[in-house]
Amino acid sequence: MLGVSLLSGGKDSFLSTLLAMEQGIDVIRCVTVIPETDSMMFHVPNIHIAGNVASLLDLETEFVPETDYEEKLLELARSGVEAIVCGAIASEFQKTRIEKICTEAGMVCFAPLWMKDQRTVIEEIISSGIRAIIVSVSAEGLGEELLGRVIDENLLAHLVKVHEKNRINITGEGGEYESLVTGIDFRERIKIREYQKIWNGSTGYLKIESVEMR
Repeated sequence: MLGVSLLSGGKDSFLSTLLAMEQGIDVIRCVTVIPETDSMMFHVPNIHIAGNVASLLDLETEFVPETDYEEKLLELARSGVEAIVCGAIASEFQKTRIEKICTEAGMVCFAPLWMKDQRTVIEEIISSGIRAIIVSVSAEGLGEELLGRVIDENLLAHLVKVHEKNRINITGEGGEYESLVTGIDFRERIKIREYQKIWNGSTGYLKIESVEMR
């Protein structure tokens, strides 16, 4: 089955792509949607790094504006693509829209993380050797000190505590935080060389300006 991944560069879409490949879907490339400001559908910070992230799986990505992504999915179907891989976990809004397009085009929406326990998802990311860092935070209990932190067992324990107190989504599915994959096989492969830390009151993000592939 030929597939294309909706890869944002974040941990969930990356893990979903990896699982799709392991489960026999022939993922031929990725599509990275360039979101509108404050998109409800797509990952926003550092989307320009997605090509580097795709290369960790020996894939290339095509950048598509959010206004054009539906037509792009239909175009993929016409070219023979049979499955669209997405990293949705609990967002009905995101999954329903993608599923609708896939159904109309005769494609399968492959969402291997859908409705999985969120702590389990993070544990799977860590155990799979995926190295991901926090690149934005926007929820009570998640502070500036988390920007740039690697998602590991210690950070997971902190996210669980914040979830118990403030009911955040442990995976950041509600926009509480966003991530960027910087390595695989337990190794850092994308080295951040230049960045700015932007902080405004209780929210902020890393603005990555240059990276180096290792």
